Amino acid sequence: MNTTTLPQPKATAAGATNASRPAYAPLQIPSLQGKVSDAEWQLRCDLAAAYRLVALYGWSDLVFTHISARIPGPEHEFLINPYGLMFDEITASSLVRVDQAGNKLSDSPFPVNPAGFVIHSCVHEAREDAACVMHTHSRAGVAVSAQKAGVLPISQQSTFVLGSLGYHDYEGVALRDEEKPRLQADLGTNKYLMLRNHGLLTVGHSIADAWLSMYIFENTCRIQIDAQGGGELTMVDPAILAGMGAVMKNATAGQGANLAWPALMRKLERTDPSYRT
Repeated sequence: MNTTTLPQPKATAAGATNASRPAYAPLQIPSLQGKVSDAEWQLRCDLAAAYRLVALYGWSDLVFTHISARIPGPEHEFLINPYGLMFDEITASSLVRVDQAGNKLSDSPFPVNPAGFVIHSCVHEAREDAACVMHTHSRAGVAVSAQKAGVLPISQQSTFVLGSLGYHDYEGVALRDEEKPRLQADLGTNKYLMLRNHGLLTVGHSIADAWLSMYIFENTCRIQIDAQGGGELTMVDPAILAGMGAVMKNATAGQGANLAWPALMRKLERTDPSYRT
């Protein structure tokens, strides 16, 4: 039987966990391949890949932040990461299936982060087109989210973001349902949302789409922070910002995120294919 190997504390000979120098034994999670529909299994593999790629590119924040994916169907159920696992150890079978109310629908020993669920569930609720929602706390993303002017039109990357960007003011850790309507309104129909003093969020028609949008968003912020340390900035002509959606479509030969996603999958296969266990 295929299993997913994850860490868990290992007891000492005396039966107690060594708190000063803990050892870890593999935690075996049975594979769900063949136990869920082919469509859900493919979604699980793609979502696990997205988590691994976030870790690979250095956007993760230990076990915090989330990527969620809607499971096709009328039930409004989606997959999200098990709270407590690093992004580079998440696998297809370890992802947790939950309903719109946050109730776990799959057998998992791990909880779901309540703050993460508030953000993701409200976006999925408001945006039927949001098959995937990605949220990060990257250093550059949080840095730009703390700047009053937000994203500046100083790079080619920023021109793609600025055409579909919303801002949501910080209201503390997202634990209260009453924040949901404001977050939904601030996102609107945009692909990108900057959570002030908090981080970045993207939505996509697919996991690949949300991931590529985050790649562009993240690089926009990294470039901005670097550029601000080098003297006076040159702004992009506002006339260029118009129609960037069509430009992006042309630049990817009409394939959008699907142009880069297969190459990213090949990269993961070379690095560590265990994401699909």
